[in-house]
Amino acid sequence: MRWARALAFNFAFFAWTAFIGTIALPVLLTTRPLTMRFGRFWASGVLALLKTIVGLGHEIRGLDRIPRSGCIIAMKHQSAWDTLIVPVVLDDPAIVLKHELLLVPFFGWYAARAGSIAIDRKARAGALRRMLAKARPVAAAGRPIVIFPEGTRVASGERRSYHPGVAALYQALALPLVPAAVNSGLYWGRRSFLKHPGRIVLEFLDPIPPGWPRDRLMAELEQRIETATAALLREGTSRSNTRAVPQRSFRDAPEEQARNP
Repeated sequence: MRWARALAFNFAFFAWTAFIGTIALPVLLTTRPLTMRFGRFWASGVLALLKTIVGLGHEIRGLDRIPRSGCIIAMKHQSAWDTLIVPVVLDDPAIVLKHELLLVPFFGWYAARAGSIAIDRKARAGALRRMLAKARPVAAAGRPIVIFPEGTRVASGERRSYHPGVAALYQALALPLVPAAVNSGLYWGRRSFLKHPGRIVLEFLDPIPPGWPRDRLMAELEQRIETATAALLREGTSRSNTRAVPQRSFRDAPEEQARNP
């Protein structure tokens, strides 16, 4: 049954993406904010398909911990789901992503127009300089910047070295750094065809204020993210009969966590 549901979801996902992406092509000629709003609409549709077909919902915790005047969010990355939820809950984020993703039909076109920060990891030091140059006007506009510090999706329960890009952004922009943990890999694994019913939890943790030295920052960031992620993984494996929460934006959220109705 799960194979059938996964197949049905994949079909619906590509059909939805091709249909909406095609009829909305004129949006690419409009403003960046309008393109971002379209991206949220597309991502919300994918999440609705995921809930309806697979039975996989989500819960968002700690929205009240995100500063309203701009910040950097360092997020654990286990699944394609992570990139879907970011524009839905953060309104107008700039996501640091691999330059190759801009070449993906539809997704790449809209991601570029929506103001993503694309980096060419092969350029090494040059990639950091270009990332910082693109990030400065984003920070000045008060938009949250989302970066995956391990640089790629990591299988549930695994970890990789944290890349220096997150520290470079933190030191150059002097913004609060918000760690974020997630257990999406339990339900939608890295490069996995199967999607499992349940409830993914994304949790924003207490921000690290500007001014920490690099070594202390990186050690603290990794410790916070990995500890919280491990707790979410334990919670997910022991949970049953889960329900999804409504999709909410941190800009509209009250000073409380978004939880199940």
